Amino acid sequence: MPSAKTSRKQTVSIVIPMCNEEESISILKEKLAVLHRKLAIDFAVEYCLVDDGSSDRTWELMPAVVPQGARYAWRRHNTNRGLGAAIRTGFKAASGDIVCTIDADCSYSPENLSSLIGVVISGAADVAVASPYHPQGRVAGVAPWRLLLSRKCSSLYRILSPLKLYTYTSIFRAYRRSVVRDLQFHSNGFVSAVEILLRAHRLGYRITEVPLELRARQHGYSKIRIVRTICIHLWMMASLVQMRIAGRIHSRRAIARVLEPAETTAAVSVAVRFGEENSSAG
Repeated sequence: MPSAKTSRKQTVSIVIPMCNEEESISILKEKLAVLHRKLAIDFAVEYCLVDDGSSDRTWELMPAVVPQGARYAWRRHNTNRGLGAAIRTGFKAASGDIVCTIDADCSYSPENLSSLIGVVISGAADVAVASPYHPQGRVAGVAPWRLLLSRKCSSLYRILSPLKLYTYTSIFRAYRRSVVRDLQFHSNGFVSAVEILLRAHRLGYRITEVPLELRARQHGYSKIRIVRTICIHLWMMASLVQMRIAGRIHSRRAIARVLEPAETTAAVSVAVRFGEENSSAG
């Protein structure tokens, strides 16, 4: 007699922030198809696409990247609010047991997401982060000046932060559902990648790195605002230094002050659409 209990596949939600990624749509579609074939064997997979105020045809073309038959949700910010704001919107849309974030430009190959998910599913960590700066990681084709800035940024965080990693700025990650549910972060820009890790660490979640390869984007252009991003990183680092000097590195109130919003959160107009099948673009 069959058991009254029916086993279900765990759900993986894949959050993909996008801004003016029209040129990357075709390669992203190909990469997600390969990823989906790997994941669909063991998991139910949903895709949470967020258009962060694109001025090109990204919103119109976004549903085309979803593998045939997969569940998806898409959201739209009427104005560009930044990577962190897009991730927050994606987290709200995600319902998975494991929630992942990936880069729309495929600078980390989406097929490698399965290795991060495996780490979380195994119970080895609550957050798995792609780490090109790990001794076993790799970087290919990235402009030297950008690589220098990113490496130095991560090196400084490694010195100043109670969380010791090689890479802090990658958003190619897998999270246990409870992490996404419990943490709140305020940064809207690229520094949100660091804030999320610091907050998760402060809440006691286990964070580990998975060595992977970072490649230069093949299409489109980077949306990072260099000067603004550097200034916000420096502000956060200075706050960490102040905490160490004051001997309050484990103080909850001190951590909260370091991670207070450095950017103003604007109102967002969100368009919502759910689908069980891929929609045609155009």
